[in-house]
Amino acid sequence: MADIDWAERANTAERAIVRRHVRRLAGVLPGTRIGRIRWPRRTPIAPFPWHYWWQAHLLDCLVDAQRRAPREARARAIAATTRSVRIHNAGSWINRYYDDIAWFGLAVQRAGGTAGRWGPSAIEAICTQLGRGWTEDGGGGIWWRRGDNSKNAPANGPAAILLARTGQVGFAAAIVDWMSDTLVDPDTGLVRDGVRVGPDGEICEVDKRIFTYCQGVHLGACVELAQRDGHQRWTDRAIAVVDAVRQRLAEPNGVLPGVGGGDGGLFAGIAARYLADAALRRPELSDAAGQLVLASAEAAWDGRMHTPLGPVFSADWRTPAPEPRPGIPESDLSVQLGGWMLMEAAARVQRGG
Repeated sequence: MADIDWAERANTAERAIVRRHVRRLAGVLPGTRIGRIRWPRRTPIAPFPWHYWWQAHLLDCLVDAQRRAPREARARAIAATTRSVRIHNAGSWINRYYDDIAWFGLAVQRAGGTAGRWGPSAIEAICTQLGRGWTEDGGGGIWWRRGDNSKNAPANGPAAILLARTGQVGFAAAIVDWMSDTLVDPDTGLVRDGVRVGPDGEICEVDKRIFTYCQGVHLGACVELAQRDGHQRWTDRAIAVVDAVRQRLAEPNGVLPGVGGGDGGLFAGIAARYLADAALRRPELSDAAGQLVLASAEAAWDGRMHTPLGPVFSADWRTPAPEPRPGIPESDLSVQLGGWMLMEAAARVQRGG
């Protein structure tokens, strides 16, 4: 793979997805950018659902691209996307899902000044809300959403990463310790999806499903804490989860599995993002994590479908993408963002930062 230019492939993915999916709000509102959730689209076209957290990952991918090859036009698009999410969300950064807002907070925090004047207020509001989501029910952790009885990795993982990056290291450590104690399967080392808490405050059910993005966010949080407080447990846990992914989740050739469209279209891309982060920030994981990213990226690129508007990525990188048409997973923005995210992750691994 040494002769592959992953930065150019990431650039190709960016162009294709922006052309197909990114538009003004309502198609007309100046100074806005939002991701249309499907292409080709079914008709009639409804404004909902709009998938707040998919927009967060669109913003994160734009930030990846800006770090890879800074451009003034893209910086404007990042600021416009940040602002547009708030407009579409009825003028608020917050909704009832703690995972949604944690994802968006991460993207805005990474964007820094390019998010525009709205960035600091978004991060402050989101971190305050995440603090309210922690309770001692089920032994700790942040709820998945307000008014629910579920606590899971998709909410707690990104929350811990964001809180660590914004200086709340102790809070982040408490979250990740809870995840390790409660969600990591002692038999496999893989992170289970979550738990449900009964009226007595005790765990009454464990959701044993295994998803790639749960591994990714747990890994990302451990890497972040290893950099910030230096305790050996974070490095040990990061090594353990990468080893579990290699042995029990990825294909023998290192390719991460997909789970179809909808929200699942983002799962493997998120895992790749944090595997790349681990490869670049933890020398102990450079080879193992980097190989998973590059093997997955090669498979996804080889399996892409050619269209006049650029590549279409498969919902499962282990299989070729079908002809794009309404109603299949590959029409989902989430699936295409997952592929773009993977190309950016491979480009980061290749350039070493």
